[in-house]
Amino acid sequence: MDRLDTLQLFTRIVELGSFSRAADMLDVPRATATHAIQELEARLGTRLLERTTRHVRPTLDGQAYYERCVLVLSELDDAEAAFRHQASNPRGVLRVDMNGVHARHVVLPRIQEFHARYPQIELVLSSGDRLVDLVREGVDCVIRGGNPRDLQLVARPLARMPQGIFASPAYLAAHGAPAHPAELAAHQAVAFFASSGAIDYPFLLEVDGETRQYAPGGWLAVNDADNYVEAALRGCGLIQAPRFHLEAALAEGSLVEVLAGWPSPALPLTALYPQRRQLSPRVRVFVDWIAQLYRERFGASGA
Repeated sequence: MDRLDTLQLFTRIVELGSFSRAADMLDVPRATATHAIQELEARLGTRLLERTTRHVRPTLDGQAYYERCVLVLSELDDAEAAFRHQASNPRGVLRVDMNGVHARHVVLPRIQEFHARYPQIELVLSSGDRLVDLVREGVDCVIRGGNPRDLQLVARPLARMPQGIFASPAYLAAHGAPAHPAELAAHQAVAFFASSGAIDYPFLLEVDGETRQYAPGGWLAVNDADNYVEAALRGCGLIQAPRFHLEAALAEGSLVEVLAGWPSPALPLTALYPQRRQLSPRVRVFVDWIAQLYRERFGASGA
């Protein structure tokens, strides 16, 4: 295998956690894949992969090398796209990170449509609520809720998602329902914190024509959207969240809206990508496609 093929093989092994699956994807014999990685490790003078009977994972050096490989391969794909005029039929690997709730409820139900339209794009989708270093980790695009904080990234608004404050019947039976936002101080809330550890997401409500912040007490903090909702279902406190992934819980009565007379500001949803990806055909068509999904679900972004 030449050096470029070896880089592609190495990145697939890291992403799939398997020599055999990576070899099958690239249509090379398993023995050839093993030999190519051994030669690569010998050339670099370091071990890149830790192998067990069931898993393959990168070493610290391997993770650092993987991140550099992703950048190199992405730049190569973009360079070839520019010269081959592939704007209408982009190809290559596209790495996207988004909250798992959005992946399950909005994107994955329609993902076959994207694949049918752009069959030569290989999508690598990761999910989480942590902050992602797009450049260092080789991620092409992230989808995030809230107001963007990194001004070095290109930001494209996708939607403004209606929110509310919700609690379980068990919580309300034990603590009562707040009748006015001022009463939130006497209630418990499930806190949500960023990957940095900072807990800085107070409740926001429109009161007397202005947006005001409220910070109830609480004994539980999470950094995952599913756990945030699950904690509310278990009676751990109030939450403020977009309505769209609580529809079933609200319909069956396992969550109840409180303070409906004081609107929660809509939560902005944004696609973020590095400036060097601004003209990438893969990124552009994906962001255009996902923007249409969110327009159909929530209407125009208003930005």
